[in-house]
Amino acid sequence: MSRTTVASVPNSPRDPHAERILVHRGHDTVQTPQQVAVIGGGIAGLAAATALAERSVDVTVFEATPQLGGRVSSWPVGGGRNMSRGFHAFFRQYYNLRALLRRTDPQLHRLTPVADYPLRTAQGLTDSFASIPRTPPLNLAAFVLQSPTFPLAGLATVDLASAFELIDLEFPASLSRYDGESAADFLDRLRFPDGARHLALEVFARSFFAHPRDFAARELVTMFHTYFTGSAEGLLFDVPEDDFNTSLWDPLAEYLHTLVVNVQRSQPVEHIKQQDGRWQVTTTEGHAVFDAVVLAADPRTSRNLIADLDGHDAALSDLQDRVQRRRNAPPFAILRLWFNGTVRSDRAAFLGTSGYQLLDNISVLERFETSAHTWSQQHGGSVVELHAYAVDPPAEPGSDNGQRIRSALLADMHEVYPETRDLSIVAEEYLLEDDCGLADMAPLHDQPTVTTGLSNLVLAGDWLRCDVPVALMERAATTGFLAANELLAGWNVTGHDLESPPRRGLLRRTAAGRMLRKAVLGGTAAEPAGSNQPSRIRSK
Repeated sequence: MSRTTVASVPNSPRDPHAERILVHRGHDTVQTPQQVAVIGGGIAGLAAATALAERSVDVTVFEATPQLGGRVSSWPVGGGRNMSRGFHAFFRQYYNLRALLRRTDPQLHRLTPVADYPLRTAQGLTDSFASIPRTPPLNLAAFVLQSPTFPLAGLATVDLASAFELIDLEFPASLSRYDGESAADFLDRLRFPDGARHLALEVFARSFFAHPRDFAARELVTMFHTYFTGSAEGLLFDVPEDDFNTSLWDPLAEYLHTLVVNVQRSQPVEHIKQQDGRWQVTTTEGHAVFDAVVLAADPRTSRNLIADLDGHDAALSDLQDRVQRRRNAPPFAILRLWFNGTVRSDRAAFLGTSGYQLLDNISVLERFETSAHTWSQQHGGSVVELHAYAVDPPAEPGSDNGQRIRSALLADMHEVYPETRDLSIVAEEYLLEDDCGLADMAPLHDQPTVTTGLSNLVLAGDWLRCDVPVALMERAATTGFLAANELLAGWNVTGHDLESPPRRGLLRRTAAGRMLRKAVLGGTAAEPAGSNQPSRIRSK
């Protein structure tokens, strides 16, 4: 068997319309000592801790678990085997996450490109993005011409006004138009062919661990824009060459150590309290006082800590109200299997699936992960991971529903990769988690943001509203940097410039596009309010 090998990972955006976010300019480092608690050692917390420590801020990171990385963490389970929270694709649009990783890997050698992102329906139709141009609108035309899920005849059913919305976005001004609309409702009025509709719902919506009727249309159109209709990076992605902590977070922890960051693992925070202009942070080991707090814990923990804040300030009441209206997405299940034999050599490293009982994607880990490849070489077997998003609770390992989920995933795997029927399972790990925020249809203005209205308390995480087109891991990294920048600006310290995919869709960023927009949309083509106002975001 062979591992995935293709060209090296790019080190800078290839999209000429990618934008640089310019931030506050001031002193190079803090002029008076500042102590900051970063609550949460996932991507958002690590980005915030890195950005602050690089400006000579005294940072303490409190992480509730033994390992860093949050939902992108991994850990050994014995016998040369590792487990993780599941497969993550590091898309080329993840500019700020990649900037964080370059702190310890300047050329991104620890990321391995995956050659294709095939998507298969239960009807046997398979979409591939390997041969599709990456630059819009060529990618759109090529997809329609090549996709078996989007026959040309299907164009006649598409609602053009709704379709034009996918290339007529401006961030964040356009997003309020989707207040109260679900992804399913948007696709109802879009009238995509059934195959393409399932592709959009299953791949984009369910990657947020959500049922399509509960998932916000604005997140769906943001995903379309970020990954396909608005960015020239394409749907190509990279994966770590080994398990997440070996490849990513252990090196970053060493880097933070050189910056004298105090990383406290297995230290869940129980309470935070504003006291005499500073913040008291209480853990299972006691309490300490800090000048500022970056709350970058998982959504449920963050909500609980904010709910417990004391005070009658109007800003606090508003924050608590908005945060408490948020909720978590349904649980997701991961089943990792170690077999006594290998799957076929032509199987993709990663396959997205749609229309099966529960299976949402399947990964063959020895194709790209060093430790899995080593185990495979030593034992002559494959390491396969199965994902099921938005499962019905309760679904813990050993429960009746947990067993049902396991059985359904195995049955789906046997249908997708029939040769696995004849393989014996040497070892397995079943993991159930429900700590992802739900990207719901609440009005945009009601979504919590990095700023809280409270002095020296900022939020970070992928559950927050972010006014640039980012999602998932990149939203976590971006909000982590933004949270640090907010504190640094308050101390008149230069922040960290960021990068973003284009904020404007195709119809808004060229003269030809604007003419087409006016011709097609006519009187509905007015610019959103504020779109012509000066911005601190400038094109590269």
